[in-house]
Amino acid sequence: MNQEIERKYLVQGESYKQMAVAHHHICQGYISREKTGTVRVRITDDKAYLTIKGKPTAGHFARYEWEKEIDVADAVELMKLCQGTIIDKTRWIVPAAENIVQDCSTSFNIVQHGLIWEVDEFHGKYEGLVVAEIELESEEQVVELPDFIGKEVTDDRRYYNANM
Repeated sequence: MNQEIERKYLVQGESYKQMAVAHHHICQGYISREKTGTVRVRITDDKAYLTIKGKPTAGHFARYEWEKEIDVADAVELMKLCQGTIIDKTRWIVPAAENIVQDCSTSFNIVQHGLIWEVDEFHGKYEGLVVAEIELESEEQVVELPDFIGKEVTDDRRYYNANM
């Protein structure tokens, strides 16, 4: 089963832009937004994806995620079925510093490599909103927060794209 374990934070300042190794233009909409999950269509630069996400269980932030690349022309047509606002944003890719992770089952610290901050700078209706996400390997994983990270909003559904 595919699972996404993600934490979300508000961003302060623009230092993430200098730290970024890439950025992408994203346009996305939601075909379905139900209490049990969402169906999203996304165009990122010159590629498109259809994604199904489940709802996190109470007290957790892990959830089911399935994604498949689709033809861009199909994604453009699927956007016509979307409910609510079509989200327009720039995603900045910022490698996380080498992170020390405490393994709660053994009480040892482990050096974790390869984590990526995805910093979304919203345009249009949500101009000025900047949110950073990081995908983790477990809900217990601890990461070092860079200076641009502000308040955690993982549990605040207002900051989930499907609710915008």
